[in-house]
Amino acid sequence: MDPKKGVQEIDFADKDMAVIFGEGVNNAIVGLSQMAGRDIKVVDMNIMKVPVKDIPDLFGGHEALIIAIYLEIFGKTNGHMIVVYKPEVAFGLVDLLLDQPAGSTKELNDMEQSTLGEVGNIMGSFFLNYVSDTTGQRLKPSPPAVMMDMAGAVLDATLASILAYSNETYVVDTVFGTNDRQVSGTFVIIPDPGLEAS
Repeated sequence: MDPKKGVQEIDFADKDMAVIFGEGVNNAIVGLSQMAGRDIKVVDMNIMKVPVKDIPDLFGGHEALIIAIYLEIFGKTNGHMIVVYKPEVAFGLVDLLLDQPAGSTKELNDMEQSTLGEVGNIMGSFFLNYVSDTTGQRLKPSPPAVMMDMAGAVLDATLASILAYSNETYVVDTVFGTNDRQVSGTFVIIPDPGLEAS
């Protein structure tokens, strides 16, 4: 299947929530930069609205190996946020944050999992702080869960619960990093229908 089939480009003039989520991801990268003590910036960003059933195809299909950082969103409205990386990209992010030579991390052990968990905690908090300030709805993240498994095993249960109220959700593809190293990651943002721009 073409992973881009069914993907809708967002018209920013008409999609307030897409703008909010994009700026929220920018704010999440600011948090990551503060965590790392390094100048990390967004290099490229693409915001899309995607059929929920097609999301695993964006990462190579249900059997593709991914590393995902999952956070549940709590507050006046609930939702989910999942940051998805290819394993080699996640390993590169760990090397970047721990100031290690590229290629040092080759597997997901306790230290690497803890580092990615802190990434999820910081980025989730900074993302939701921006969304909260903009929408007027107080939101907070759950503790992050870091998973390395096939895309179907990681995503299917969450996506099935979403289909009860929505056939589409927001995906933000990002490239971010320092001047000499860049990382690509995908934010899957699944808000409850009650979340609206103020």
